[in-house]
Amino acid sequence: MQITHRRILMVAIPIVLANATVPLLGAVDTLVVGQIASPIPIGAVAIGFLILSAFYWLFGFLRMGTTGLTSQAAGANDKDDIAAILSRVLLVGLVAGCVIVASQWFLFRGALYLLPASSEVEDMA
Repeated sequence: MQITHRRILMVAIPIVLANATVPLLGAVDTLVVGQIASPIPIGAVAIGFLILSAFYWLFGFLRMGTTGLTSQAAGANDKDDIAAILSRVLLVGLVAGCVIVASQWFLFRGALYLLPASSEVEDMA
């Protein structure tokens, strides 16, 4: 197949849109909560967004680590390898998600230790 600008854009545009949604989430939350007269909810949303985006980017290795392997397997037309890669990534994601849910209180407290705020903001976060 010939590599064209159109083919590259067909791959790049969805990736750019997916990456743009993370900061958009924080902006929309701030816009909605900004309607409240008190600054405490805005601070709570900001801290919550920082914690959420940190975990989102920490697990970027799943995406980056499997893209090349999946591309190689797809190029070799090895459907068994593609299925094995998908299974491993889903298993890692499921286990990591369960660990995060089980230890969310400790993770949240640790994040608030790294991002200190007033007690009112921390309580609302």
